[in-house]
Amino acid sequence: MTQEHAAAPVAPPRPPRSGPLAWMRANLFSTWYNALLTLLVLWVAAQALPGVIAWALRDAVWIADDAAACRQAGGACWAFIAEKARFILFGTYPYQQHWRPAVAMLAVIAMLLASADRRLWGRPLLLVWGLGLGVAGALMFGGFAGLDYVPTARWGGLPLTLALAVVGLAVAFPFSILLALGRTGDLPVVKAICVVYIEAVRGVPLISILFMASVMFPLFLPQGVTVDKLLRAQVGLILFAAAYLAEVVRGGLQAIPKGQYEAAAALGLSYWQRTRLIILPQALGLVIPPLVNTFIGFFKDTSLVIIIGLMDLLSTAKTALTDPAWRGFYKEAYLFVAAIYFTFCFALSRYSMHLERTFSQGRRR
Repeated sequence: MTQEHAAAPVAPPRPPRSGPLAWMRANLFSTWYNALLTLLVLWVAAQALPGVIAWALRDAVWIADDAAACRQAGGACWAFIAEKARFILFGTYPYQQHWRPAVAMLAVIAMLLASADRRLWGRPLLLVWGLGLGVAGALMFGGFAGLDYVPTARWGGLPLTLALAVVGLAVAFPFSILLALGRTGDLPVVKAICVVYIEAVRGVPLISILFMASVMFPLFLPQGVTVDKLLRAQVGLILFAAAYLAEVVRGGLQAIPKGQYEAAAALGLSYWQRTRLIILPQALGLVIPPLVNTFIGFFKDTSLVIIIGLMDLLSTAKTALTDPAWRGFYKEAYLFVAAIYFTFCFALSRYSMHLERTFSQGRRR
């Protein structure tokens, strides 16, 4: 009997389930309460969807000379977006010079897309970023080759939001790595300075830092010395983002097994060599999700610069609503701005998922 049982054929492993039905079963109907919630959401969507479609598409006004046609139609007034799109995107930047922030913005987006390709990572990409940011800044400022000088007080809209977010994160990230290394290092004085800085910055809201940079900091400058408001806000955002990113990086450093440190030291590498070549790549690969979460939060927090008088994307949309001829179309304005924020944040989150899968391949069993 024992020999017959041992010789019985072994069934092949069941292939992994895939496809839309498998995804729906795993994510929407995995339990009875998930199924109930899914059916409830579908019922609410079925009740609301016809009205939303009628408002957004069937009764919407896409082209109009004034708001009277929109109010008469009763649907969405996308003509308001068409009329105010340039102001929302570029703020009070000179109307005839809008091509300059548009080109600068496209250059930054192109560099972001190029940075998503891992094959391009390296020193040439850093050179491209330095050159690209220099060209974008030159286009925004002007004052050469026949381009009129435009002060930062006239900047606004999406280029200002991108400048605050991209430059802020690009400068804050290496700063945060140094803070994290200092906090996890063995030098007591450096460690104490890093701890005090991180905890002090994380203990106050971003609004307070922006207020200090805009109102309090000029009071400590010598008479006659001024620092541009946008630069002060940018420095405040960098200091704020660096403190939060440092804690994320520190979490990755602490997750590295001690054997990795000992193996790197056994190879005879210096501190900076084993940190750059062995420790940091693993630590950053472990904390990609919280890093991207911080990036997305920082990108959205740039809208707080309105409290110091800078006109970011959300602020220009609010200002466009104050036009007496087009007053009242709040939903259209906020949906337009939300679509732009969603595009950037969703693309960033999807890319982080791709990076997480790529870097986790070496840890899979």
